[in-house]
Amino acid sequence: MTTTRIIPGQSPNHIQAIGLNIVSVLGGGRDVVLAIDLTESVGLNDEGRIRLRQIVEDSLKAGDYVYVVPFARDVNVGELTTADNPLGTPIYFQSKNKENLDKILAKIPFVADPLRYGTDIQRAELTIYQGIAQINQNRLQKQQAIKPQSVVWITDAPLFTPKGIPSSVWVETPADSPFRLASSLESQQRQDWLKALPLQERSQSITTKDNKAYKLTVVDIQPTVQEFCTPAPGNQETCLVTPYLTHKLWLPGLISLAILTIISGLIWKIYRVQRKWELIVDFEATAKPEDQKCRLPNQKRIAIGEYDPTCVDAIDCPGAEVRGYLERQGEKLYLIPTESAQIYYQGREITSRTLISSSRFRLNCPDVRQSDYEIIIKVKK
Repeated sequence: MTTTRIIPGQSPNHIQAIGLNIVSVLGGGRDVVLAIDLTESVGLNDEGRIRLRQIVEDSLKAGDYVYVVPFARDVNVGELTTADNPLGTPIYFQSKNKENLDKILAKIPFVADPLRYGTDIQRAELTIYQGIAQINQNRLQKQQAIKPQSVVWITDAPLFTPKGIPSSVWVETPADSPFRLASSLESQQRQDWLKALPLQERSQSITTKDNKAYKLTVVDIQPTVQEFCTPAPGNQETCLVTPYLTHKLWLPGLISLAILTIISGLIWKIYRVQRKWELIVDFEATAKPEDQKCRLPNQKRIAIGEYDPTCVDAIDCPGAEVRGYLERQGEKLYLIPTESAQIYYQGREITSRTLISSSRFRLNCPDVRQSDYEIIIKVKK
């Protein structure tokens, strides 16, 4: 696939930004750029070296890609750059062990270069911000997971200045630098990237042994790409981000939906099981349609006949004994006879544990002297 050099496009909308964040989380890892000013005016002291080591040893995570980018008049990645690797070949931080840490620390210039002078800070900003935008855009084109990115700036030059940088703002900018002119193409490109990328800045000031100051500034960039939507025949429009998100998220989305459905089902089932049932009892011998209401929790019983202290309630019927029990087990209701007296369910004598399958059923507790004694019970779950 031919890589196209990226230019600022549209920012992803809110829904797309959420999708890009999900893709980055599923993909794991970050791009971390260590942008280090090599001029003597910085001259990393002990504190600067300690803080850089802290970043490498404590902040890097497995799966990160680390780019070490020294700069002064020019940005020097120390190797041939390509459209695929505009900031040079990164160091893959596979795990937090001494070997991986030493690889990165060995590439960091912990001392200034006396031959380097004239920091062109706006050139460094354009090169690095355009470079990291290109890296994520390449992933978009190749259907790979994009990543959150961070740039760690170590410089005494001012960052995020307006386009066109006079000596009164930063004296070291080379006299022939196009970034001294606000109207130059390079100045406009840098300004466009500062607007296009969601940059979040945090700084720590460090004082050198000569009582001068430089800053360690971390600029975090949420996972983002440049959206380009183009009119297409048939009153349609072709875009980049939505098809990419559909390709990357349909399977995780389907799995998440299945998990959510299962969890929702379990929650609903637990709720149904924990909810008390209401049993509305209608004694046919009386004129009232509702003679008694009973509440039946899960794993509990209602006695039919005499009161039983092991039950939550009792339904009265002729005789001085307990004829049976209505027992709830989860979503099922059982009639359990005691065989101390006859009990009929839907016209059939019950002699063993029987599942009640209807929400409205008839019981008969016949008495030798009074004949039939019918009860209609409605179950509200």
